[in-house]
Amino acid sequence: MKKHTFTFMGTGAGCGVPAFFCECPACEEARRDPRARRGDCGVMVTGTQSGHRTLIDTPPDIRQYLLREGVRAIDDLLFTHWHYDHVGGLGELEYMMQLVTHEPIPTFASPFTLKSIGREFEYMMYCLACMEWLPFEELELDGVRYTPLPVTHAPGTYGFLLETEETRLFYACDTGALPPETAERVRGVDVLAMDATYWGKNGFPQSHHSVQECIEEGLALDAGKVFLTHLCMHYSTPITLVELEEYCKQFDGRVAPAADGLSFEI
Repeated sequence: MKKHTFTFMGTGAGCGVPAFFCECPACEEARRDPRARRGDCGVMVTGTQSGHRTLIDTPPDIRQYLLREGVRAIDDLLFTHWHYDHVGGLGELEYMMQLVTHEPIPTFASPFTLKSIGREFEYMMYCLACMEWLPFEELELDGVRYTPLPVTHAPGTYGFLLETEETRLFYACDTGALPPETAERVRGVDVLAMDATYWGKNGFPQSHHSVQECIEEGLALDAGKVFLTHLCMHYSTPITLVELEEYCKQFDGRVAPAADGLSFEI
Protein backbone atom coordinates (compact mmCIF):
# COMPACT_ATOMS: atom_id res chain seq x y z
CA MET A 1 0.00 0.00 0.00
CA LYS A 2 1.38 3.36 -1.01
CA LYS A 3 1.66 5.76 1.88
CA HIS A 4 1.71 9.20 0.27
CA THR A 5 -0.38 11.29 -2.07
CA PHE A 6 1.04 13.85 -4.48
CA THR A 7 -1.33 16.72 -5.34
CA PHE A 8 -0.96 19.41 -7.97
CA MET A 9 -2.22 22.46 -6.09
CA GLY A 10 -1.80 24.71 -9.15
CA THR A 11 -0.46 24.05 -12.63
CA GLY A 12 -0.33 27.39 -14.45
CA ALA A 13 2.36 29.89 -15.28
CA GLY A 14 2.48 33.30 -13.63
CA CYS A 15 -0.70 34.90 -14.91
CA GLY A 16 -2.93 31.84 -14.55
CA VAL A 17 -5.68 30.65 -16.87
CA PRO A 18 -7.82 32.55 -17.53
CA ALA A 19 -5.75 35.69 -17.20
CA PHE A 20 -7.97 38.62 -16.29
CA PHE A 21 -6.56 40.67 -19.18
CA CYS A 22 -6.69 37.99 -21.88
CA GLU A 23 -9.39 36.99 -24.38
CA CYS A 24 -7.45 34.29 -26.22
CA PRO A 25 -9.21 30.96 -27.01
CA ALA A 26 -7.59 29.26 -23.99
CA CYS A 27 -8.78 31.92 -21.56
CA GLU A 28 -12.26 31.97 -23.06
CA GLU A 29 -12.39 28.18 -22.75
CA ALA A 30 -11.40 28.43 -19.08
CA ARG A 31 -14.09 31.03 -18.43
CA ARG A 32 -16.66 28.53 -19.73
CA ASP A 33 -15.14 25.31 -18.35
CA PRO A 34 -13.75 25.09 -14.79
CA ARG A 35 -11.71 22.04 -15.82
CA ALA A 36 -9.48 24.28 -17.95
CA ARG A 37 -8.70 26.79 -15.19
CA ARG A 38 -5.20 26.98 -13.73
CA GLY A 39 -3.70 28.85 -10.81
CA ASP A 40 0.00 29.37 -10.17
CA CYS A 41 2.18 26.31 -9.61
CA GLY A 42 2.52 24.49 -6.32
CA VAL A 43 2.22 20.93 -5.03
CA MET A 44 1.53 19.12 -1.76
CA VAL A 45 2.68 15.72 -0.50
CA THR A 46 0.42 14.14 2.12
CA GLY A 47 1.01 11.06 4.25
CA THR A 48 -2.10 8.94 3.78
CA GLN A 49 -1.73 7.43 7.27
CA SER A 50 0.27 10.09 9.11
CA GLY A 51 -1.60 13.09 7.70
CA HIS A 52 1.78 14.85 7.42
CA ARG A 53 1.67 17.59 4.79
CA THR A 54 4.65 19.00 2.94
CA LEU A 55 3.92 22.04 0.79
CA ILE A 56 6.12 22.93 -2.18
CA ASP A 57 5.88 26.68 -2.85
CA THR A 58 3.32 29.23 -1.68
CA PRO A 59 1.81 30.74 -4.84
CA PRO A 60 -0.54 33.73 -4.56
CA ASP A 61 -3.57 31.41 -4.80
CA ILE A 62 -2.44 29.18 -1.91
CA ARG A 63 -5.35 30.04 0.43
CA GLN A 64 -7.89 28.88 -2.13
CA TYR A 65 -5.88 25.72 -2.81
CA LEU A 66 -5.74 24.83 0.88
CA LEU A 67 -9.46 25.44 1.27
CA ARG A 68 -10.16 23.28 -1.78
CA GLU A 69 -8.09 20.42 -0.32
CA GLY A 70 -9.55 20.75 3.20
CA VAL A 71 -6.16 21.52 4.75
CA ARG A 72 -6.04 22.99 8.26
CA ALA A 73 -2.26 23.11 8.70
CA ILE A 74 0.96 22.17 6.96
CA ASP A 75 4.04 20.60 8.53
CA ASP A 76 6.93 21.49 6.22
CA LEU A 77 7.56 24.04 3.50
CA LEU A 78 9.92 23.65 0.53
CA PHE A 79 10.61 26.32 -2.07
CA THR A 80 11.69 25.73 -5.65
CA HIS A 81 12.70 29.40 -6.04
CA TRP A 82 11.85 32.95 -5.12
CA HIS A 83 9.74 34.37 -7.97
CA TYR A 84 6.43 35.98 -7.04
CA ASP A 85 4.24 33.25 -8.54
CA HIS A 86 5.93 30.77 -6.17
CA VAL A 87 6.21 32.78 -2.95
CA GLY A 88 3.51 35.46 -3.22
CA GLY A 89 1.01 33.64 -0.95
CA LEU A 90 3.41 33.17 1.95
CA GLY A 91 1.56 35.70 4.09
CA GLU A 92 -1.50 33.41 4.10
CA LEU A 93 0.37 31.09 6.50
CA GLU A 94 1.05 33.69 9.20
CA TYR A 95 -2.17 33.24 11.14
CA MET A 96 -2.02 29.46 10.87
CA MET A 97 1.20 29.66 12.86
CA GLN A 98 -0.14 32.25 15.28
CA LEU A 99 -3.48 30.61 16.01
CA VAL A 100 -3.10 26.90 15.29
CA THR A 101 0.41 25.43 15.21
CA HIS A 102 2.20 27.99 17.44
CA GLU A 103 5.54 26.86 15.99
CA PRO A 104 7.62 28.26 13.13
CA ILE A 105 7.23 26.18 9.96
CA PRO A 106 10.33 24.15 9.02
CA THR A 107 11.32 25.75 5.72
CA PHE A 108 13.91 24.45 3.25
CA ALA A 109 15.28 26.23 0.19
CA SER A 110 18.51 27.25 -1.47
CA PRO A 111 20.53 29.99 0.28
CA PHE A 112 19.72 32.40 -2.56
CA THR A 113 15.98 31.70 -2.28
CA LEU A 114 15.93 32.09 1.51
CA LYS A 115 17.80 35.39 1.26
CA SER A 116 15.33 36.65 -1.34
CA ILE A 117 12.31 35.58 0.70
CA GLY A 118 13.77 37.24 3.78
CA ARG A 119 14.13 40.49 1.88
CA GLU A 120 10.60 40.45 0.45
CA PHE A 121 8.81 39.00 3.50
CA GLU A 122 10.85 40.33 6.42
CA TYR A 123 7.70 40.61 8.55
CA MET A 124 7.00 36.90 8.06
CA MET A 125 10.37 35.46 9.04
CA TYR A 126 9.37 34.82 12.66
CA CYS A 127 6.91 32.26 11.23
CA LEU A 128 9.60 30.27 9.41
CA ALA A 129 12.34 28.02 10.77
CA CYS A 130 14.62 28.49 7.76
CA MET A 131 17.25 25.93 6.85
CA GLU A 132 19.64 26.36 3.94
CA TRP A 133 19.40 23.40 1.60
CA LEU A 134 22.30 22.72 -0.73
CA PRO A 135 22.11 20.98 -4.13
CA PHE A 136 22.06 17.16 -3.96
CA GLU A 137 21.62 17.24 -0.16
CA GLU A 138 19.04 14.58 0.72
CA LEU A 139 16.26 15.39 3.18
CA GLU A 140 13.76 12.90 4.57
CA LEU A 141 10.32 14.11 5.64
CA ASP A 142 7.63 11.65 6.73
CA GLY A 143 9.25 8.77 4.86
CA VAL A 144 9.78 10.66 1.59
CA ARG A 145 13.34 11.42 0.50
CA TYR A 146 13.67 14.81 -1.21
CA THR A 147 16.78 15.75 -3.19
CA PRO A 148 17.11 19.30 -4.58
CA LEU A 149 18.59 19.26 -8.07
CA PRO A 150 19.80 22.34 -9.99
CA VAL A 151 17.73 23.38 -12.99
CA THR A 152 18.08 26.08 -15.64
CA HIS A 153 16.02 29.00 -14.37
CA ALA A 154 16.69 31.85 -11.92
CA PRO A 155 19.62 31.71 -9.46
CA GLY A 156 19.08 29.17 -6.70
CA THR A 157 16.20 27.35 -8.42
CA TYR A 158 15.67 23.66 -7.69
CA GLY A 159 13.71 20.78 -9.08
CA PHE A 160 12.94 18.09 -6.49
CA LEU A 161 13.52 14.37 -6.80
CA LEU A 162 11.01 12.61 -4.52
CA GLU A 163 11.63 8.98 -3.60
CA THR A 164 9.40 6.65 -1.64
CA GLU A 165 9.60 2.88 -1.24
CA GLU A 166 7.72 2.43 -4.50
CA THR A 167 7.99 5.61 -6.58
CA ARG A 168 10.62 7.98 -7.99
CA LEU A 169 9.17 11.33 -9.06
CA PHE A 170 10.88 14.46 -10.36
CA TYR A 171 9.09 17.80 -10.05
CA ALA A 172 10.59 20.78 -11.89
CA CYS A 173 7.99 23.49 -12.41
CA ASP A 174 10.39 26.10 -13.82
CA THR A 175 13.26 24.96 -16.00
CA GLY A 176 14.71 24.87 -19.46
CA ALA A 177 16.72 21.88 -20.64
CA LEU A 178 17.99 20.07 -17.55
CA PRO A 179 21.68 20.28 -16.62
CA PRO A 180 23.47 17.01 -17.45
CA GLU A 181 24.00 15.94 -13.82
CA THR A 182 20.36 16.57 -12.97
CA ALA A 183 19.19 14.71 -16.06
CA GLU A 184 21.24 11.66 -15.13
CA ARG A 185 19.91 11.66 -11.57
CA VAL A 186 16.31 11.57 -12.76
CA ARG A 187 16.69 9.19 -15.69
CA GLY A 188 14.08 6.44 -15.55
CA VAL A 189 11.82 8.09 -12.97
CA ASP A 190 8.32 6.72 -12.67
CA VAL A 191 6.80 10.20 -12.92
CA LEU A 192 8.21 13.45 -14.31
CA ALA A 193 6.22 16.66 -13.80
CA MET A 194 8.01 19.44 -15.63
CA ASP A 195 7.79 22.95 -17.02
CA ALA A 196 5.84 23.06 -20.30
CA THR A 197 5.18 26.79 -20.40
CA TYR A 198 4.90 27.47 -24.12
CA TRP A 199 2.99 25.96 -26.99
CA GLY A 200 5.05 26.21 -30.16
CA LYS A 201 7.82 28.79 -30.11
CA ASN A 202 9.59 29.00 -26.74
CA GLY A 203 9.93 32.64 -25.73
CA PHE A 204 12.57 31.94 -23.03
CA PRO A 205 14.43 28.70 -23.90
CA GLN A 206 17.15 29.44 -21.37
CA SER A 207 14.66 29.16 -18.50
CA HIS A 208 11.52 27.35 -19.71
CA HIS A 209 10.36 24.46 -21.89
CA SER A 210 7.75 24.44 -24.57
CA VAL A 211 5.22 21.61 -24.43
CA GLN A 212 7.06 19.89 -27.25
CA GLU A 213 10.47 20.28 -25.56
CA CYS A 214 9.14 18.98 -22.25
CA ILE A 215 7.75 15.88 -23.91
CA GLU A 216 10.90 15.29 -25.94
CA GLU A 217 13.17 15.54 -22.91
CA GLY A 218 10.86 13.55 -20.67
CA LEU A 219 10.62 10.64 -23.10
CA ALA A 220 14.38 10.77 -23.77
CA LEU A 221 14.90 10.38 -20.01
CA ASP A 222 12.66 7.30 -20.13
CA ALA A 223 10.15 8.71 -17.65
CA GLY A 224 7.22 6.38 -17.15
CA LYS A 225 4.66 9.20 -17.06
CA VAL A 226 5.16 12.83 -18.10
CA PHE A 227 2.88 15.50 -16.65
CA LEU A 228 2.96 18.92 -18.33
CA THR A 229 2.83 21.70 -15.74
CA HIS A 230 3.51 25.46 -15.50
CA LEU A 231 1.29 25.69 -18.58
CA CYS A 232 0.75 29.20 -19.87
CA MET A 233 -1.76 28.27 -22.64
CA HIS A 234 -1.65 31.88 -23.95
CA TYR A 235 1.80 31.96 -25.58
CA SER A 236 3.52 31.69 -27.94
CA THR A 237 0.41 30.40 -29.72
CA PRO A 238 -2.73 29.97 -27.61
CA ILE A 239 -3.96 26.39 -27.25
CA THR A 240 -7.10 25.14 -25.53
CA LEU A 241 -7.11 22.26 -23.10
CA VAL A 242 -9.23 20.23 -25.52
CA GLU A 243 -6.61 20.73 -28.24
CA LEU A 244 -3.73 19.91 -25.89
CA GLU A 245 -5.40 16.71 -24.70
CA GLU A 246 -5.96 15.66 -28.30
CA TYR A 247 -2.27 16.32 -29.08
CA CYS A 248 -1.17 14.16 -26.14
CA LYS A 249 -3.15 11.14 -27.35
CA GLN A 250 -0.34 10.22 -29.73
CA PHE A 251 1.85 9.28 -26.75
CA ASP A 252 -0.37 6.38 -25.68
CA GLY A 253 -1.07 7.58 -22.15
CA ARG A 254 2.53 8.44 -21.22
CA VAL A 255 1.96 12.22 -21.50
CA ALA A 256 -0.84 14.29 -19.98
CA PRO A 257 -1.50 17.89 -18.95
CA ALA A 258 -1.45 18.26 -15.18
CA ALA A 259 -4.58 19.78 -13.62
CA ASP A 260 -5.24 21.82 -10.50
CA GLY A 261 -6.32 19.40 -7.78
CA LEU A 262 -5.10 16.28 -9.57
CA SER A 263 -3.81 13.73 -7.02
CA PHE A 264 -2.17 10.34 -7.25
CA GLU A 265 -0.39 7.95 -4.90
CA ILE A 266 3.39 7.68 -4.78
